[in-house]
Amino acid sequence: MGRWIRRRRLGAAWVLLLALSHGWRALHPFDGHPLAPGHSSLAVHAVRGVRELARPVRLAYQDLGRDSGPRPVVVLIHGSPGDGRAFWGVAPALASRFRVLVPDLPGFGASGWRVPDYSIRAHAGYLRQLLDSLGIARAHLVGFSMGAGVALHLADQVPDRIRSLTLLSAIGAQEYELLGDYRLNHLIHGLQLGALWLLREGVPHFGALDGGFFTVEYARNFYDSDQRPLRRIMARLPMPVLILHGERDPLVAPAAAREHARLIPQSELRMDLGDHFAVFQHPGLVVAPLTEFLARVEQGAARTRATAEPPRLAAAAAPFDPRRIPPVRGFALLLVCFLLAAATLLSEDLTCIAAGLMVARGTIGFLPAAGACFAGIYLGDLMLFGAGRWLGRRMIGRAPLRWVLSAADVERSAQWLSRKGMALVFLSRFLPGTRLPTYFTAGLLRASGAAFAGYFFLACLVWTPALVGLAQVYGEATLSVLRTFQEHLSLFLLVAGLGLFLLIKLALPLCSWRGRRLLLSAWRRRTRWEYWPRWIFYPPVVGYVLWLGLKHRSLTLFTAANPAIPGGGFVGESKAAILRGLDGGDGLVARFDVIPAFIPPEERPRQALAFKERHQLPWPLVLKPDIGERGSGVAIVRNEVSLRAYLGAASTDTIVQEYVPGDEFGVFYYRLPDEETGRIFSITEKRFPAVVGDGRRTLEELILADDRAVAMAPFYLRLHAPRLAWVPEAGERVQLVELGTHCRGAAFYDGGWVRTPALEAAIDRLSRRYDGFWIGRYDIRTPNLDDFRAGRNFQVVELNGVAAEATHIYDPKTPLGTAYRTLFAQWRMLFDIAARNVQRGARPASLGDLCRLLAVRQRATRSHRDL
Repeated sequence: MGRWIRRRRLGAAWVLLLALSHGWRALHPFDGHPLAPGHSSLAVHAVRGVRELARPVRLAYQDLGRDSGPRPVVVLIHGSPGDGRAFWGVAPALASRFRVLVPDLPGFGASGWRVPDYSIRAHAGYLRQLLDSLGIARAHLVGFSMGAGVALHLADQVPDRIRSLTLLSAIGAQEYELLGDYRLNHLIHGLQLGALWLLREGVPHFGALDGGFFTVEYARNFYDSDQRPLRRIMARLPMPVLILHGERDPLVAPAAAREHARLIPQSELRMDLGDHFAVFQHPGLVVAPLTEFLARVEQGAARTRATAEPPRLAAAAAPFDPRRIPPVRGFALLLVCFLLAAATLLSEDLTCIAAGLMVARGTIGFLPAAGACFAGIYLGDLMLFGAGRWLGRRMIGRAPLRWVLSAADVERSAQWLSRKGMALVFLSRFLPGTRLPTYFTAGLLRASGAAFAGYFFLACLVWTPALVGLAQVYGEATLSVLRTFQEHLSLFLLVAGLGLFLLIKLALPLCSWRGRRLLLSAWRRRTRWEYWPRWIFYPPVVGYVLWLGLKHRSLTLFTAANPAIPGGGFVGESKAAILRGLDGGDGLVARFDVIPAFIPPEERPRQALAFKERHQLPWPLVLKPDIGERGSGVAIVRNEVSLRAYLGAASTDTIVQEYVPGDEFGVFYYRLPDEETGRIFSITEKRFPAVVGDGRRTLEELILADDRAVAMAPFYLRLHAPRLAWVPEAGERVQLVELGTHCRGAAFYDGGWVRTPALEAAIDRLSRRYDGFWIGRYDIRTPNLDDFRAGRNFQVVELNGVAAEATHIYDPKTPLGTAYRTLFAQWRMLFDIAARNVQRGARPASLGDLCRLLAVRQRATRSHRDL
């Protein structure tokens, strides 16, 4: 209990800090860093794709050398993450001969960060607007890393305005980026984006994570961008192109630069930069060849596509040969293996196929490819198993898992899984779509961790090399099949999910007697309205009540039906206060006491035991929350140990009440305020289902075999889970429930047969002594039916106000239409009584009053739900 409270407090503190952090960020939204000295900004239109939107976006830039007269313009485009400061050494050196523009792309630096599209294509649109705003007709573009993709798109959009293009440690051909496949790369970028978004939005940081280096905006830049069009763009560039790259570049493969040079026959290739970071670590290595190239372009001495050499034009026209992708080594090999392992967490099969294609192309060896995929898949399997073990149990009692899975189901499945685990793991490994639920459930069922780790290892050892090898042998054909699958992914998942659902929920249960009986149980609960959940049954009643409220011009008028009870007894009323108002000291009300929640837990049992001794009551005793509904938290305790456990965990006031043996009835009574006598509207006979042993079948089998009990079988099986394997003696009667609540397993029947004038008169006398009570339902127990019909020898255990209903409608013989007509008549009577009470000076509760009472009830119900 103490650990639960500490967790709740820590969780509440985290939620509070997170709410304060989001509030602070909402009041101080981050939309770019302040402009540095010497920088300018202008407002451009937001861009989505190639379309300009009406919303303005700030675009910051540095304009160097503009005061030295007309000069050729050079635009330096930074990569991601980063901003224009990447050119801190290159820009000033170029400014001695050129006018140099160094923009911060939106989402970076001092430009606006709140844009709809962070892709390289959208960024090209922002730079086009920059050139237009500054009146620049033509310019040289220099694109660094990811910025080269922006430069390529801009050169493709307005080729007549681009004097030359320089690709500096540049991205380009998709085949050389990360794992070489757009879909896999997109998954990796999505994983990165999701992690950074979760960090930013799920951690209280009060703006500390806004505007950093590795930000959500940086991840969006990669996620929103598509490098596939870049190959086609490079194949049709008309202007002079310089490619500067390094042989030791760990981020963009040197082979990519060579492929770019092949695609652009007029290009000049220089591979002497060293590594990827020469632009700001050794700017001189960039400035010298770039200055010389720009000078030749200005003199008209640089080649264009129109003047390219024929052999290079022929080479550029040749189709791409995957064998041109060199095998990765060293750090690059480690990076690729890491990315393959990480990608399996998103799509195991797609990653294995991509790894096989990389093996076929010679990019990576079979053993590293299969090993990386194996490591990622095995780790992912263990993570799923661990998530089921550490999180699954906590989720069983919560929606939506509790709707389909109970603790008893878990325990039974655990035994089955321990016997069939190996076969199940292998089967699921070869059936895509079944692994996640299977491995999560294995952890949830507390299966042996060591055993399943071995199962996972063997299954992965068989599956992973086989799939990587198949992809290697069949190459692009495998990828084509996979792409077809991806194009119809939604339909496939829908069909697979439906098939898996039918398999688990229908086909497998039909294979056993127990499964068939549980299916019958589910069918009866869905086809017999008495078992329908409230959200299905009550909408017509709620609609009728709203109509009555509009008719009487007060939605809460009915709460004035019982002025003696807060809210009329609709919600949040004290059961003890009602019993005190009813009790006349003549034994008609079952004796009770209230154990306040504010007294120390160790004192509560002493007060309850003192009540028992004072009235010389035998065991059992009834314990229930003072504020509650539908039997929530009600328990019958048969010894001191159970009493101490219940009261020690209770966090709201608790009623301790004598246990009244005998038959139970629900008597719905009403009296009109201007009439002398009241009458009974409805009587419900409450029966407590039982099964009779035969000396052969277990209690579980007896419950499932009983024609009435089978409808409530899931509830009874949970209630009696500890003794389901017990075999009662022949003729031994086992009562399944002891509480007269329909949702807690009691059977309700029309009890009109016990109505007599004597009983009606006795109920009327009892009701009239409770001043301010006019309508409600008594829960009454009696040891003798003849005495009860004669209006004597009974005790009231509870009285409910306007929220009570005529529960005889739950008799299996009652048609649905009759049930609704009965409830409509009851509510008309409620509004009629309330209207007459208002004329006599009563005041209905306001909506605010009802909300406060509802909050009280919710807290009380939550605290007793699991007692």
